[in-house]
Amino acid sequence: MTTSNYHVAVVGATGAVGQQMLKTLEERNFPIGKLTLLSSKRSAGKEITFKGETYIVQEATPESFEGVHVALFSAGGSVSKALAPEAVKRGAIVVDNTSAFRMDADVPLVVPEVNEEDLRNHNGIIANPNCSTIQMVVALEPIRKQYGLTKVVVSTYQAVSGAGLEAIEEMKSQTQSILNEEEFTPEILPVGGDKKHYQIAFNAVPQIDLFQENGYTFEEMKMINETKKIMHMESLEVAATCVRLPIETGHSESVYIETEKSGATVEELKGLLQTAPGVTLQDDPANQVYPMAADCVGKEDVFVGRIRRDLDRDNGYHMWVVSDNLIKGAAWNSVQIAESLVKLQLLS
Repeated sequence: MTTSNYHVAVVGATGAVGQQMLKTLEERNFPIGKLTLLSSKRSAGKEITFKGETYIVQEATPESFEGVHVALFSAGGSVSKALAPEAVKRGAIVVDNTSAFRMDADVPLVVPEVNEEDLRNHNGIIANPNCSTIQMVVALEPIRKQYGLTKVVVSTYQAVSGAGLEAIEEMKSQTQSILNEEEFTPEILPVGGDKKHYQIAFNAVPQIDLFQENGYTFEEMKMINETKKIMHMESLEVAATCVRLPIETGHSESVYIETEKSGATVEELKGLLQTAPGVTLQDDPANQVYPMAADCVGKEDVFVGRIRRDLDRDNGYHMWVVSDNLIKGAAWNSVQIAESLVKLQLLS
């Protein structure tokens, strides 16, 4: 990390991800010379403490980005579409945590452990991938590099924090209502449930975001398309089923892959993951050691375990992948991109 000091703006500073971004910037001691905290008009005026200093959150406007070097956005797609180009016009590099620009051909979609070099081709905006995509590609990249990859089938078990603070509160209130044998009316989940909302407490909801014409949800299509883009593998076969569970934080995934080269042993895959950047291997079935959502909260790494060969295909493998969706799935990956921009001398 350089000794230079940068003007950093955080858009959506009062939200769950924005708060985690600030915490991560502080923990990583990112070289901040000036910090600007931005939000909607409704949240403007709130006070936030960063490194012992109190900051007043300002309403985000185009003029807010004058002199900003890097702007971390996490305030919703409509805000990003309106203000990210304005920030770029004023010389800032935008790291956007929404889906607004992820599939734009001229916007790099970056997970530093996988495709850091793509940062060299940005035009002012860099997209942070979907949380569930990030943890999966971090786990798969070491295997892809060594043995190739032809197919990925993933089923997710996603925490409600991915749907925001209101979803967390709904889960908690529903849980209490059920325990008290009280009636309640679901109002939040599934997000994208434009026709109905369902109970999340003591339930599993197989819908995250809106259904598309092909029968997949938008969340599932994000995983499919983003994985191909990040890995530069348009021909990669990817299928996803995304499910919301009554867990506050931490996404889990059951991932099946088929490699281009067959014959790799489970121990060889474990060896690759043992030394892979951003990965913690937790795989000792004899002693019931495997990743769990409750254990990953507050941690930056992606946790991988339950690695085993498919019983019918020599090039097929199964694994279990877990990560904190607010940290590696959002805040840490965004800050990590900013660190990479400094490292690659792309932040002037």
